[in-house]
Amino acid sequence: MKAKKRAEKSKRKGFNTLIILGAWILWKHRNTYVFEGAQPSIQVILREFNNEQQLWFLVGAHSLRRLGHEEVPG
Repeated sequence: MKAKKRAEKSKRKGFNTLIILGAWILWKHRNTYVFEGAQPSIQVILREFNNEQQLWFLVGAHSLRRLGHEEVPG
């Protein structure tokens, strides 16, 4: 029972981390096109998401891996 609760909690933590990462990337991308005149691009967002995700892994956001998010195609 304890193992089940721990597994559910780790997935919930990973999901929350995924949402925060996505919001962060969208915010940064929005600022780029609002303040720097860049064009909005899904490909750029996916590439930035993947790059930032790799950095988050390096600093300890391993809960994303538990969700199976090793790399986002871009």
